Amino acid sequence: MPASSVEAKPRETVVIFVSPTVVTVQGESVALVSEILETTNQDIAAIGERLAEVSENIIGLRTQIVAESQEITILADRSVPFSVIKKVMSTCTSRGFARISLAVLQKAPEARTASAT
Repeated sequence: MPASSVEAKPRETVVIFVSPTVVTVQGESVALVSEILETTNQDIAAIGERLAEVSENIIGLRTQIVAESQEITILADRSVPFSVIKKVMSTCTSRGFARISLAVLQKAPEARTASAT
């Protein structure tokens, strides 16, 4: 039996949530959307620092070996400007996270009451 099938571990995914007001990385608030909008930097230091923390906790000493395959999932509210999402993505790639999935959260449609005529 090949060693890779026996030793296969679940893939680790870092989750970044971008709400209309704040960016959270693995559940910890790290940056305000308003501040990201105002900066011209493509790299957001607070997000990068949190990614480094999370990466160290998840993969420990194997950081350099595994970082290339480390995955990020960005969940963004539909109302967040793409320029903010682009800066978050740029920060991720500059920190060695090459596999990024993006999901946009849309507001659920409001239920309409049907009028009987």
